[in-house]
Amino acid sequence: MSQSVRLIDRLKQFVDQSANMLNLDEDVATDRGMTQIIKSAVMVIGGGEDKVQDRKILKAFIENSGGSQARIAIIPCASREPDIIGRIYHDIFTDLGAKDVEVLDIRERPHYDYPDAEKLVDRFTGIFMTGGDQLRLCGLIADTPFAIMIAKRIAEQRLVLAGTSAGAAAMGYHMISGGSSGESPHKELVNMSTGLNILPEIIVDQHFHNRNRMARLMTAIAAHPDRIGIGIDEDTVAIFEPNNIMRVMGRGTVTVVDPGEVSYSNQLWVSGSAPLTIHNLRVHILATGCKYHLLKRIPISPSV
Repeated sequence: MSQSVRLIDRLKQFVDQSANMLNLDEDVATDRGMTQIIKSAVMVIGGGEDKVQDRKILKAFIENSGGSQARIAIIPCASREPDIIGRIYHDIFTDLGAKDVEVLDIRERPHYDYPDAEKLVDRFTGIFMTGGDQLRLCGLIADTPFAIMIAKRIAEQRLVLAGTSAGAAAMGYHMISGGSSGESPHKELVNMSTGLNILPEIIVDQHFHNRNRMARLMTAIAAHPDRIGIGIDEDTVAIFEPNNIMRVMGRGTVTVVDPGEVSYSNQLWVSGSAPLTIHNLRVHILATGCKYHLLKRIPISPSV
């Protein structure tokens, strides 16, 4: 047998073995209740998403989570009325065709150890965090084995996470927990806290143009110039994909505030109520269909 024939036979064996391994992986995934069709992403929703008409953003969450095979967990603990808000989203996701929908009614910090947290998170292909108070949300689940396991499964591309309003604000390590709007940027305009650290490179502000929060986000970024500010309008979602691309979908826009080339800022020494001065701060406005490369820090137009 010639060397070339032997090489072809070995290549065929390799292809057959690879195919068998893929089939085995699918069988194991099925046995574990996992789906192979989820499109791992973190969906950061600016609040006020359409729940009645087209429901495009909520449909996209279900589709990314596996469509008719999606198994959804709802975390409504940011809300003052978790029973009501949990039931609303339960009915929506059931109506949109998810296979299973469960409300995780978390009223105190969960005491799961890591094996129990892993079992719980692995029951779901998608997790949805509702609006309310981001401080309440983080006070209940931040730094718990449950939250750490969610972040781990996202990194492994085995889970879709979505958060709206307060659930969106909590995505970063640095979190906007409150503040004012409609003023010039100054230190007292924004209150900061620690978030869930799902997307540590960004700081999120939601209901963005709807509540005139540009100065608030700029103030937050001036204090944390190693991050990227992401301001998301209502009924709009910034979808963070595993390839370091943020994709925009919805009725409004996503505003990117990039301090990477700032040449001057008086943030360190100016008094709390005095206006901030910031030079060369870059701002991008992205509508539906636009993308943004988080590592290269460049916008990508819909035509590209």
